[in-house]
Amino acid sequence: MAKDSGPRAGVPLRGWFAPALVLTVLAALIGTMYLGYTSDPEKNLHDFPVALVNQDVGDVLNGKTTNVGDQIADALTQKIPADKIDLRVVGINEARQQLSNGQIYGAIVIPGDFTKRLSILAAAAVLPGDVERPVITVQTNPRAGTYASSIMQRITDRAMAQVNSTVGAQVTDQVKAALAPHDGAPATELSGAARLQLATPIDVVVSPYRPLPAGTGQGLSAFFYTLVLLFAGFSGAMIIHSMIDNVLGYLPAEYGPWFRAPDPMKISRWHTLLIKWAIAALTAPLLSGMFMGIATLFGMPIDQPLALFLYGTLAVIAVAVTGLAVLAAFGTMGLLINMVVFVVLGLPSSSGSIPVEAIPRWIAALSSFEPMHQIYLSVRAILFFDGHLEAGLSTGIWMTIFGLGLGLVLGAVATHTYDLRGLYRLGIAHTLEPVAAADAESGHPQ
Repeated sequence: MAKDSGPRAGVPLRGWFAPALVLTVLAALIGTMYLGYTSDPEKNLHDFPVALVNQDVGDVLNGKTTNVGDQIADALTQKIPADKIDLRVVGINEARQQLSNGQIYGAIVIPGDFTKRLSILAAAAVLPGDVERPVITVQTNPRAGTYASSIMQRITDRAMAQVNSTVGAQVTDQVKAALAPHDGAPATELSGAARLQLATPIDVVVSPYRPLPAGTGQGLSAFFYTLVLLFAGFSGAMIIHSMIDNVLGYLPAEYGPWFRAPDPMKISRWHTLLIKWAIAALTAPLLSGMFMGIATLFGMPIDQPLALFLYGTLAVIAVAVTGLAVLAAFGTMGLLINMVVFVVLGLPSSSGSIPVEAIPRWIAALSSFEPMHQIYLSVRAILFFDGHLEAGLSTGIWMTIFGLGLGLVLGAVATHTYDLRGLYRLGIAHTLEPVAAADAESGHPQ
């Protein structure tokens, strides 16, 4: 005779230690991801895209044609570490196009009259007159990331300091050779001011390409708008999941001292998931429009409102649908899976604060599929790059659609499988059992 089931005598030991173990593992993962990607961005540099534009046409120095711009370009190509910097030697139009699409973080531009101005500077060391130092312009791209612009500036500061020193020594030697005694003429000594001027003959000017407008938080507005969209979908999935399960009677709810546990309804897992998806889809455009209204209220410039509204809606739907599918497939464990996928792995690999080219490669590899990076690329392209598809919007849209499709497939397959195998929630069948159905048809109920 079976014993009557009653209250349990105690909780197994593993029940007390399981939460501590899960929390420890999750905390270790968070610490590794977050501290790993912020530890030393410049040490972790890899494939950092920078353009080099040499427009110098050269000049005749000491009776022979010379192009100092070519020499500098060759020196930069050799001295800048290829494993850290992706130095792209391109024309000025190509550089501007890549800057406009956020494909590079900056450009080093050597002007067409560089050698000529350098020769004038050398002559001015001997002959009196006004003179200007030749200029090399370093254009940063703050719309691609403020932190990336600061990295770009530090890289070029070091590189151009070496170039300035090398070119200065060459020009000084040329001037000294020209001033050396010849044909019985006495030697001419360089003045201290002339020596100082020739020691650093190049004026390096740093200027932003298309500076960020006011109200963008130095470019961080795209990152935080991405966070808003992601958390709307992520937290929305959890809220919809728990509240609808409570309404349907499959999950109790507590509000302070009040406890609510209605009787469960006969409804399949698949139909339950459809209801949750429908609520997420209907809510998404409201949230997207609300975020745009709040952004406008706080003075954030939005030049492509329709594109931002439509993509924001798509992003919220994609994250919410996938999150709900994970919860339907894995139950309580789905909460942890969603947190890891959307938050723990998403923030470090998003490139919203530190570019992916300045974080460890194993974290950067996550950006190829992590939802937050795809959303950030799209939001940044809409806010800062006029909605150009080449600026990451095309990739972001397709990857968001792919993620949405993946969530739809996962949810449909998981819930249909559970329903067909009779794995009912709380053991409550949502359809007639096969035997009962046959008896009902024959008119002979059991």
